[in-house]
Amino acid sequence: MAFICEQLSRTFGEYLLLPEFSSTDCVPSNVRLDTALVKYRKGETPAICLKIPMVSAIMQSVSDNNMAVALAKEGGLSFIYCSQPVDKQAEMVRMAKKYKTGFVVSDSNLMINATLADVLALKQKTGHSTIMVTDDGASGGKLLGMITTRDYRTSRTPIDTPVSEFMTRFENLICARDGISLSHANDLIWDKKLNALPVIDQEDRLKYIVFRKDYEMHKENENEMLDESKSYLVGAGINTRDYAERVPALVNAGADVLCIDSSEGFTEWQKITINYIRENYGDSVKVGAGNVVDKEGFLFLAESGADFVKVGIGGGSICITREQKGLGRGQATSLMEVCQARDEYFEKTGVYIPVCSDGGIVYDYHMTLALAMGADFVMLGRYFSRFDESPTRKVNINGTYMKEYWGEGSNRARNWQRYDMGGETKLSFEEGVDSYVPYAGRLKENVRITLQKVKSTMCNCGSLSIKELQSKARLTIVSPTSIVEGGSHDVLVKNSSVSEHALY
Repeated sequence: MAFICEQLSRTFGEYLLLPEFSSTDCVPSNVRLDTALVKYRKGETPAICLKIPMVSAIMQSVSDNNMAVALAKEGGLSFIYCSQPVDKQAEMVRMAKKYKTGFVVSDSNLMINATLADVLALKQKTGHSTIMVTDDGASGGKLLGMITTRDYRTSRTPIDTPVSEFMTRFENLICARDGISLSHANDLIWDKKLNALPVIDQEDRLKYIVFRKDYEMHKENENEMLDESKSYLVGAGINTRDYAERVPALVNAGADVLCIDSSEGFTEWQKITINYIRENYGDSVKVGAGNVVDKEGFLFLAESGADFVKVGIGGGSICITREQKGLGRGQATSLMEVCQARDEYFEKTGVYIPVCSDGGIVYDYHMTLALAMGADFVMLGRYFSRFDESPTRKVNINGTYMKEYWGEGSNRARNWQRYDMGGETKLSFEEGVDSYVPYAGRLKENVRITLQKVKSTMCNCGSLSIKELQSKARLTIVSPTSIVEGGSHDVLVKNSSVSEHALY
């Protein structure tokens, strides 16, 4: 008969942290959340460290170039989704890498025959108020004009007014030629009192835009994840099917780290994929692998050469793998076993392989629990899908604004490379659902609120770093009735804003 694991399969919701003695130094402003992203040897410094322990999931509805930039500004990292053509994913990586240098590739462009209605629709879609008018409506077209909110008033300008009647025409724009340094471009912006400076080539084709707000934002974002060229760090997902084509394209586009996107990582396919990377790039290309739920899975990926290992099967809010296949394990139990295996591996080999907890996060405090249980960082899908920066539509459902959110195992994603065991470009059956999540606004404000909660809890545990939390934390299992006791009860709540912030 089959082996039966007697240990209960537990989730984050079944645990609470016990408080520890905290000194006067234990205040949130003293807490450091930096953590290793990729493996390193004892006594060495990791090649890549996160400033905050958060990465965004490899999902169509979560991680594109806009999310990559927004999260890197806060100190985290995105893995741009791979369930798309190779060239499109590589272009997203390229756009994100170009962003930090200050030279932004415009993603809000119209042709000269567009109207104010098109302007408003594009603004609603991208969230950007600066729109470039080019001869072909593309970011590399010949620049004809620029539109900002100062060029029109919706209360006075008819909706069918052609953009040619209210845009700032090319001959009236102050532009810079391609090749200008960022320092010179910023000087020009300040000297000429500009909000945006178009950069064009010798044929007047639009190359980039330099924004005043990016310069000001850089001064505010002390945790930015930057490479040696002052560009944002960007991750990218790969699969075990077309890696020989996808990996070179992503590396050439500038991806800083890769991660195999798979619902289950204890397979020879992952070893073959990692071997390809090591044979062609050595250790210069970093790649994470997963997902696994136990010691055996971790050791397999560790010996295969993974730079970090993802933990979790079936715990995501849109994942129905457990329902469809009866496969998986409670996230808390999985994480603690894998992290113990990681520590034993480090003790034995002197090589530390970071662990990423992927899935099962429902409340903000679950992130702190994951870190206390041994995770070096967490991968989040639903959390980030709620923000302006995610690539999905914001829609009004029964008077409430929501964002679309679907799983990579859903029919909508059609990610056969991740889930199907055959070679046909189809899904045999679905392992994810198509859904909505409550719209939550901008990433920056939400992430900072979440991290304040994490830091505050760490202080209650007498810890000023993630490693200290892991060494000091004490956990208790909670009963169903104590879970009820932990929330508001036996009262009529006047304002539910607290619970809305807590639950995604």
